[in-house]
Amino acid sequence: MTIRVRIAPSPTGNLHIGTARTAVFNWLFARHHGGKFILRIEDTDLERSRPEYTENILEGFRWLGLNWDEGPFFQSQRLDIYKEAVEKLLAQGLAYRCYTTSEELEALRERQKARNEAPRYDNRHRNLTPEQEAAFQAEGRSCVIRFKIADDREIVWNDLVRGTMTWRGSDLGGDMVIARASEAGIGQPLYNFVVVIDDIDMQISHVIRGEDHIANTAKQILLYEALGATIPKFAHTPLILNMEGRKLSKRDGVTSICDFQKMGFTAEALVNYMTLLGWSPPESTEEIFTLDTAAQKFNFERVNKAGAKFDWAKLDWLNSQYLHSMPTDQLTDLIIPFWQAAGFTFGEGRERPWLEQLVTLLSQSLTRLVDAVEMSKPFFSATVELTAEATEQLQKEGSAVALEAILAAVASQPEFSETAAQDIIKQVVKEQKLKKGLVMRSLRAALTGDVHGPDLIQSWLLLNQINLDQPRLQQAIAVN
Repeated sequence: MTIRVRIAPSPTGNLHIGTARTAVFNWLFARHHGGKFILRIEDTDLERSRPEYTENILEGFRWLGLNWDEGPFFQSQRLDIYKEAVEKLLAQGLAYRCYTTSEELEALRERQKARNEAPRYDNRHRNLTPEQEAAFQAEGRSCVIRFKIADDREIVWNDLVRGTMTWRGSDLGGDMVIARASEAGIGQPLYNFVVVIDDIDMQISHVIRGEDHIANTAKQILLYEALGATIPKFAHTPLILNMEGRKLSKRDGVTSICDFQKMGFTAEALVNYMTLLGWSPPESTEEIFTLDTAAQKFNFERVNKAGAKFDWAKLDWLNSQYLHSMPTDQLTDLIIPFWQAAGFTFGEGRERPWLEQLVTLLSQSLTRLVDAVEMSKPFFSATVELTAEATEQLQKEGSAVALEAILAAVASQPEFSETAAQDIIKQVVKEQKLKKGLVMRSLRAALTGDVHGPDLIQSWLLLNQINLDQPRLQQAIAVN
């Protein structure tokens, strides 16, 4: 059997991390078995679907490296296929036209609520006579199309994650609407129906999706049977939860893939982390791996039933590992857009070789790409703002003396280098009889505006290359 799986996002919003994690599991399963990964856009909600959301979804999958083999297919372009299938079910007596009004449905729900009953349709129009239908039509009522569900029917499937699943027809809320109301024949087909038609048409072998679709699966199995189709295998993956155990939502910060991108996470780290949200590799200590490596080992035996808690600290750690091991030229390419977004300008000595030196200086301190903006401010600003600690340091006894001596030594250097910088510090410590710690801290405060930061000598060299070290020293001396 050829493995064929699909991801079918709805373009009613940006690509959500839950959808992206489902796509990861589908992709891994397809690649593990040498199968096909199919992209389908479920845009039958014409009022809420937007082309910009479609583009966001496609771009998000591309960024994550989730290349698809077929598609994207658009449901909005397949409406005739769905309506033909509806007609087939009507002709076979497996579906019917229901003329119940919204007011009648609301009254039914209120009665059920008063009796503490679960809401369900009472199938009142399942067996209308032609005369009754004609009477409703004469009243000007529109109709939905409902699929018949027998209350005593038992639906059983072997879920690849959860084992044997059993549902009764009586638990599915009555006969299911498969097409919206319309005065001119069959209206807009609905999700639970069109997804089945698509999966049959595209020969989907395995449906891999979140556990919130379990009730839909019971309904859809009945539709597969009614349409005489082979029922695919199902795997319902755990939901992504926040640290309190509730479903991850916008209240927890970001949920869209583009937001993670803007926050400075790399695609490699994010997709690596999503792989670990609900799945564990055979080697329990292995945490950093590529998609291709994970695909070699992926199976549903190691997918958890329990919800996967989203841990920001773990994602940050993973991201830092990718950044720390990334080649300088690649990391520079990723950081430059963040610098540009912050308004930093290049040129005047800040050309590519200098930028790569700055990235080398900062790389081991980065957790997210966006961190490079704050760390880089002293290297892109004409002047620096002093922190309270830096101001205190520059006002200490001996600080101004040290900086004046350093300034004089720098001005007399024909060629500034790492060795020269180290020699200047040694010279000032010896000649001015000052402690090395005071000299180093004062120099750092003068050059960067802070007493903490990356390697001091390398920072000094970079500022010297763009002629900012001597003005900074002069500015700092005036503080005292």
